[in-house]
Amino acid sequence: QVQAVQSGGGSVEVGGSLRLSCAVSGSTTVRTCMAWFRQSPGKEREVVARLDRDGTTYADFAKYRFTISRDNEKNILALEMNDLRPADTAMYYCAVGTNTGWIECRTAARYGYWGQGSQVTVSS
Repeated sequence: QVQAVQSGGGSVEVGGSLRLSCAVSGSTTVRTCMAWFRQSPGKEREVVARLDRDGTTYADFAKYRFTISRDNEKNILALEMNDLRPADTAMYYCAVGTNTGWIECRTAARYGYWGQGSQVTVSS
């Protein structure tokens, strides 16, 4: 069984920065897919960034502003967010795959374990 416990998030003004962390415990390997998703009210959950067979992949809106990282020693997945905009306001979720081998994990269906969510609010 895998557990993912999130911390971080909060409220910032436009242009500010926030860091999200996700402590992962349980049976994972260095090849297990991990990602950050977000969901705004009335919108579908969308991937922000992912780590999988294809390496590190960012959504277009996250490129050059967000950085996903993974510390395999401490089993922590992080998301550093800079130059935040009101459109970034959403609930953010870390996601952990169920795979043990290298696969691509583009969609939410690839992830079997989710963090509890962290609210990020950006005000103008």
